[in-house]
Amino acid sequence: MLKGERTALNFIQRMSGIATLTRRYVDRVKGLKVKILDTRKTAPGLRLLDKYAVRTGGGSNHRYGLFDGILIKDNHIAAAGSIKRAIELAMKNVPHTLKIEVEAEDLQGVEEAYKARADIILLDNMTLEQMRKAVGMLKGKVKIEASGGINLNTVEDVAKTGVDLISVGALTHSARAADFSLEILKSGGNRG
Repeated sequence: MLKGERTALNFIQRMSGIATLTRRYVDRVKGLKVKILDTRKTAPGLRLLDKYAVRTGGGSNHRYGLFDGILIKDNHIAAAGSIKRAIELAMKNVPHTLKIEVEAEDLQGVEEAYKARADIILLDNMTLEQMRKAVGMLKGKVKIEASGGINLNTVEDVAKTGVDLISVGALTHSARAADFSLEILKSGGNRG
């Protein structure tokens, strides 16, 4: 028992920290029609467990890897030449069952992604006003996700813009470990 004590405690502390932080985010948006999502920013070798901890805290999982959804980011767009071209290339090269999500940094990108038939549009580091405008353009037509710099102080305001999803990398890469300890009791169960 003592040989594995520190490893077991570290594991429990990490997972409990992730679940607790996730619950805090979920509680901040209670009553609003929005889901709190994790990202792929997990500890090496612990992705499935980190994501389980997010679900335990009431959050939802985003992608597990590059295999279960397409996320077209700024570098992909730059390499393809445009959002439209990046989406066309993705549609041509992946199974039709995979959803295609596109990162947009401004309202022009939002409109281009929608016209090119993205399934989900990620509003990356946008202001609340930009988010409200994007939601006004697209609500009910496509899923809208907000991401980038969202924290416990801002998550409720972001949710009130009307986005469908809010992804928070901090859930798994910055959660503070919960404080646990292990105490072995003397035979008979009395502390002493």
